[in-house]
Order: sequence, then structure tokens, then C-alpha cells
Amino acid sequence: WRVREIGRERLVALVRARLRAALLTRGLSQSDVAWCDDALDPRVLTIGFARRFASYKRNTLLLSQPERLEALLLSETAPVQLIFAGKAHPADDSGKQIIREIVAFASRAAVRHRIAFVEDYDIGVARAMYQGCDVWLNTPRRPMEACGTSGEKAALNGALNCSILDGWWDEMFDGENGWAISSAEGYDDLNRRDQVEAASLFDLLENQIVPCFYERDDSGVSREWVTRVRASLVSLGPRVTASRMVRDYVEQLYEPTAERADAFGREGRDRARAVAKWKRRVVKAWDGVAVSDVTVEPAEAELGSARSVRATVELGKLAPDDVQVQLLHGTVGANEELVNPSTVPMTLAGPGDAPATHSFDGSFTCERAGRYGFTVRVVPAHPDLTTYADLGLVTWAQP
Repeated sequence: WRVREIGRERLVALVRARLRAALLTRGLSQSDVAWCDDALDPRVLTIGFARRFASYKRNTLLLSQPERLEALLLSETAPVQLIFAGKAHPADDSGKQIIREIVAFASRAAVRHRIAFVEDYDIGVARAMYQGCDVWLNTPRRPMEACGTSGEKAALNGALNCSILDGWWDEMFDGENGWAISSAEGYDDLNRRDQVEAASLFDLLENQIVPCFYERDDSGVSREWVTRVRASLVSLGPRVTASRMVRDYVEQLYEPTAERADAFGREGRDRARAVAKWKRRVVKAWDGVAVSDVTVEPAEAELGSARSVRATVELGKLAPDDVQVQLLHGTVGANEELVNPSTVPMTLAGPGDAPATHSFDGSFTCERAGRYGFTVRVVPAHPDLTTYADLGLVTWAQP
């Protein structure tokens, strides 16, 4: 707890100095910037938001409900303070407009001691924010966030993440190591969706995050907060380090590639030549591949129930060993697509009724409630293929 306090004190000192310097650069007098000495408070719950400014990241989501935000910032018993930092791409006018909105809000006399935008974001500012912020906020419009690595770095420094379940947080949030903002993906109206998700964020802040931070024991420590910080460090620390990333690259990519190159180079490269010959044959014959029929066992679709599927596949000049027939299943999205489908290899059941056709069997379990669907596809298969996508060939069952 004391380490977190020290980090917050250093961050507040840095932000005050940056604010003063920025205002003096604009031509304000020393008396005009005297208020900067009291900007922010090292004892107040501090929320950080530092990243590139882009419309899909919704950097101003908190500002969309100014009354609730002001109530949090100006609370006499459990105040919150916000620190924004980051830059927009020079060609991104909407990103620059987002910065203008934040700066305008943060310049209001009533709240400028509780909210700040730090200019000239750099490694020094980032380091201070990672070490000094209690909560790291991320509000992308799901599923637009590719990763969100700033939250990983914040977690390594003891900050707790509060984020939409997108990017890395969708994979690593466990219910104890931070907070998840509910996502309202069912709304086609993006403005309405933003309103709903902003309300969810404020509910989290008002009912969970702020009370957790300010509920102290006799020694002035929030035991529940410290427990969450420890849970975050234990669950996330080993998984978001650069050493783990490099180890994964070595074990999953570099070493297998080196072993593959060594194996292909033996015996006069006969194995490599055989694979190249197989690839040419498959590419030439792929136009003859088709899924001619798909049947599913008639049964009422219930959560947890198993469904058996048979696919009849035309292979033309190819053999069953040249392909893998896959059964994909999952929830059905708004555009009739399968959302994050599971893939099950189907097994050869025998020859079909027509020449050059074969039957393949598979089954799946309805794992989630709601609209659930499946489809079948055929992809190339060979023991020496790095991935079925190597040849860029796939044939789907037609609806």
C-alpha cells in the first residue's frame, strides 16, 4: 500500500510540473498558474488513461455523462481524479478533436484540480503513470482493440485494470484481478451503445471501485484493494512479461522452424521436394473439391446437447489423406456469422454413393445459450504443412 502511495505522490508532482510548464509556454503569468501547485491530490484514487487518441478507443467515454463524472471528481468523502495523456496521429482529425474536448473539460475552474491532460506524452510520463495510477482505464469499442498493451504494463506496476473485455483483457480477466466493463454489442446504434457502456462504467466506479479504495482498516489501508493488487500481480505478472513473449516465440516458432529446416535439408532435400510436389498437385486439383451435402441428426437443440453431423465431400482427383474436413460451431452473430467458433476435425466414415465422394462424421455440443450454428469446411492436410492456411485453399459448405 505504501509503495502505491509513493508512486502516486511522484505522479502528482510530475503532473503539476508539466501543467505549470505547459501553461507558462502559452504565455500565462506565474500568478495565473499558481493553482497548479494544488492540482491533484496524492491521497485521492487516481485513474489513468494514456494511449493513442482514436475514435474507437472512446477516450472521452467518461465525459459523456458530465454530471456523474463531476459528482465523482468533487466528492467530499471519496473523490476521484483523472489523468489523461497520449497523442493522436497527425492525420487523425477526430483523434485531435478528442484531445481538444478533454483539454476543454479539464480547464474548467471547478474541476481542474481533479482532472489533467499531460502534454508531450513520453516514456517518462508513461513510467510515472504506470507506477502512480491506482486504476488503468481502457474503453475501446469491442472488438476493435487489437491488444491494449498499456494495461499489461500498468498491471506489472501494481495498477488495477478496468476495461471493456477486449484485446488482452478479454483473455486474462478472471474476476479478481481487476474489473470488466459490460459491453453492449447488441445495439446497432453506436451512440446508444456508448451510453449504455458509459453507464456500466460509472456503475462500476460508484458501487465497486471507489468504495473498495476508500474502505480502510485502523491503519489506513484498504485490505480488499491490496488483495486485488496481489491477485493481479500473481495472475498477470508471469503472463505479460517480455521474457514470456520471447520464450513463446522461441518454443512455438523459432525452434520448430529450425528443426523443420534441418529435417528438410537432409537426404538431398528429398522431403522438401516431396512436399513441394504435393502442394502443386493439391493446388491443381482443388477446383474439384466441394461439400455436396451436410446432414445433422434430428434432435431438439438444447444447451449441453450433442449433435451428430455427416458431410459428403467431393474430392475429385484428391485422396481423403490430402484434406481435413472440419466442423465449426459456435454462437451466431448479428450478421449470421459464427462468433469465435470451435473447430472439430471430422473423421472419414467411408466412400460416398457417387464416384470420388467420401462421407465424414463429426459431432459438437451446444456450449452456449442463444442462437447456435455450425458449418463444414475442407482444408489441405499434410504432416509437413506448417498450417492448413499455407496454400490459401479452403472450401466451405454452401448454406
